[in-house]
Amino acid sequence: MTDPNPNHVLTLERTLDAPPAKLWRCWTEPDLLKQWFCPAPWTVSEARIALAPGGEFFSVMNGPDGERFENTGVILAVEPERRLVWTDAFRPGWIPAERAFMTAHVGFEGTGDGRCVYVARAMHWSDETLRQHRKMGFHEGWGVAATQLETLAQTL
Repeated sequence: MTDPNPNHVLTLERTLDAPPAKLWRCWTEPDLLKQWFCPAPWTVSEARIALAPGGEFFSVMNGPDGERFENTGVILAVEPERRLVWTDAFRPGWIPAERAFMTAHVGFEGTGDGRCVYVARAMHWSDETLRQHRKMGFHEGWGVAATQLETLAQTL
């Protein structure tokens, strides 16, 4: 990111007790992503990741009351074990989405002692979508998911 303080951004930053390589696997291997990507009792039933710019980033989140949310987007940037960026502004094939909600930027920085500074940013197109995401429970939900991510990475 060139602007250190862009508008419309929600940020979660934590030091996780797992190295970047293991956290990266949890983010980029669909079978692992399904195990942690949304806060329990929600689950992920489907995930597809084509790990290259323009590649698909897809998941289906399922709620405890039968809710089903499909999330389709494309990957914008891949720096193995350092950075992953994707957006729902496009569908695979660079087809513009009907409504863009956010671009996600996830960063991993090793601390040299087997841990990682994990920074997850949800960058929104407007104050309206930022407020909507905050109201959906961004900090709580992404925080629980980060704990689940850390727990899974520790088992690898």
